[in-house]
This record gives sequence, structure tokens and C-alpha cells, in this order.
Amino acid sequence: MTDRSLLLVAGEASGDLHAARLLAELRPLVPEFRAFGLGGEELAAAGQEQLAESREVAVVGVREALRVLRRAREIFRAILREAERSRPAAAVLVDFAEFNLRLAGALHRRGIPVIYYISPQVWAWRRGRVRKIRRTVDELLVLFAFEESFFRAHGVTAHHVGHPLIDEVPPLVPRLERSPSPAEPLRLALLPGSRRSEIDHLLPAMLGAVRLLRERLPVTARIVQAPSVEGSWLAAHMERAGLDLPLVTANRFEEIAASDLAFCASGTATLEVGLLRTPMIVVYRLAPSSMFLARLLVKLPNFSLVNLVLGRKVVPELLQGQVRAESLAEAAAGLLTDHERRVRMSADLAGLRPRLGAPGAARRAAERVAARLRAAGWS
Repeated sequence: MTDRSLLLVAGEASGDLHAARLLAELRPLVPEFRAFGLGGEELAAAGQEQLAESREVAVVGVREALRVLRRAREIFRAILREAERSRPAAAVLVDFAEFNLRLAGALHRRGIPVIYYISPQVWAWRRGRVRKIRRTVDELLVLFAFEESFFRAHGVTAHHVGHPLIDEVPPLVPRLERSPSPAEPLRLALLPGSRRSEIDHLLPAMLGAVRLLRERLPVTARIVQAPSVEGSWLAAHMERAGLDLPLVTANRFEEIAASDLAFCASGTATLEVGLLRTPMIVVYRLAPSSMFLARLLVKLPNFSLVNLVLGRKVVPELLQGQVRAESLAEAAAGLLTDHERRVRMSADLAGLRPRLGAPGAARRAAERVAARLRAAGWS
């Protein structure tokens, strides 16, 4: 017998946040239900009963995933056991494709409807996965309008709900438009990612670049700490680099907007920085074996979401072996000493907000989920 419960699974910091917003919007629409599954601090604060913490399995790359494979399998089995016991009316799977697509198949075989929120980027790589999505996912809720067209053309029930970042990132005035005093030092914001493996690959190069830049320019820098990352992990990297930079945990958007330039890990954070119109350099680095597979599978000219959404290369991208302190410092110096170039980049980034849809994405996603739950007999 189906319990009045809903399964939510989010495996990364951004997915945890978006899932929590959806859950908060859903409760007034279909009150008095139990939410359970996998998530982080945001979902827990929204009232979800956590079967495991997402930080246990949130990594980047094939090689990195192998290190947490055993724990991921344990969590996978725990989710299925609880799903079989409570028989939720539906499962909402958020991003986290490697884990969630496999879970979608297992839930589908058990007769549990699957709603996938924030689709796997199969339009960029591994397009063969579209067939699996068509077989196992009942409804796909996508963030970009072009995704709806792509999936519908492949026979998948898909609905464009817009991007939740539109509601989360305020339209702040960027530093370029604040006319800072010429005596003020240049400000750098470092966004090294939300997972330990990502930080290990990227933060050393960012810190090394700060050291090199300080030899040429008056520069201050701060690390914007993701909610899923322990400050001690960042502090250990700074100690090895011989630097002591402030960690920004609150008012992160204000800090980014007040910066002349950001070093940003590829991912959702690039959209946050872009919505704030702060010039940035996007960096991405995986273990060599992971990158070998990625090069075979990715079919796009750019890898950062900002450039993909804007449809052209607006922000510089450093990939794999290019992610070195020397290369990053050189690229940053070129931007920091060229005011007009940063002005043009900031102006180009202004085109990002209208491309991400209207406000209210979490509400629209919740309404789609509520419709499914009412079809299952909920009132």
C-alpha cells in the first residue's frame, strides 16, 4: 500500500539547495506528507528525513567516484529498501546523473513513478542515455528552454520550469559600476567548488595564482566557501600554499559582486557569478583517466554553463593541464589590467538573466510534482 510519502534524492550542494526549495514550495500545495531520501543540510532543514548525507558520495570524475563506490552502493540499497517499505507516491530525483539514472531504473521496475528535476546533460555527452530516460523517467523538469525541445524530440515527457537561480541570486550592482577608489586593491573571489575532489584539483592552482599576481599587482583575495565544504579542508590547502585568506560563508553573493574578478570552478557557480555580472575565469580539471573519457564523450565547443547558455565564448575557460598557477595568473593579469575588457565581459553577462527564464522556477516545479501526487490520490 502506498504511504503518503515522497522520495527526494539530491547528491550535490546545488541539487540539495534546489530540492529544498522545491520541497518548501510543495508543502502548501499537498500538505501533511513525509519526505525522505538523500540530501544535505538544505533538505534536512526543509524537513526531509535523511537516509544518508549527500557529501558522502558527491565527487567529480570516474576515478574519484571509484573511491566512494562502496558507500554509494550502500546508500543506493538503503534508499531502495525504504522505498519498497513505504511505497512513496513518487520519487523526485535531482541532478546527480551517475547515481540517479541508475536509481530511476530500479524505482521504475518497482512501479514507483519517477520525476527527474534538473536533467542530465545528455545533449552535451552520452546521448545514448536519452533512451534510458525515455524508458525509466515519467516526467523530466528542465531548466533551459532548449532542453525541453531536445528531450521532446526524443520522445521524453519534458517541461521547462526555468532556472531557480533567478530567484536565489539578487540583481546586485557589480564592482565595475561602483567606481572604486584607484587606491583600493583589486579584489579576487575564489570559488574552488563544492566537493573535496574538485577543491583538491583546483584550489592549489588558484592559490598559486594569487601568490604570483601579488608580485605584479595590488591584489586581495577571499575564498567563497560552499555550504557542503568544511572550512578546515580549505584551511589545509592555504597552509600548504603559505597563504591565509578570509573564508566567506555568509553574504556570498555580495562578496562576488564586490569583486573585480572571480576564479570559478565549472558548474552551477559559474551561473551565479554570471548573474552577478562579475568577470570570471572558469577552470575545470579531472583525473587524467576521467578527462580521457570526457574528451571522447563531450560534443560541445565550450564546457562552462555560462558560455553554453549565452551560445558563445564570453568568459575564458582553462581546462585540465591549463589549470596551473602560471596560466591562471597570466589570464587574470590580462583581465585585471584591462578595464575595458572587463566592462565588455560584464555587459555580455547581462544577457544571462533573461535566458534563464522567469522567476518562480521552484514553484513551477512543485506544481508539476503536486499534479502527479494528486493523480496518485493525494488531496
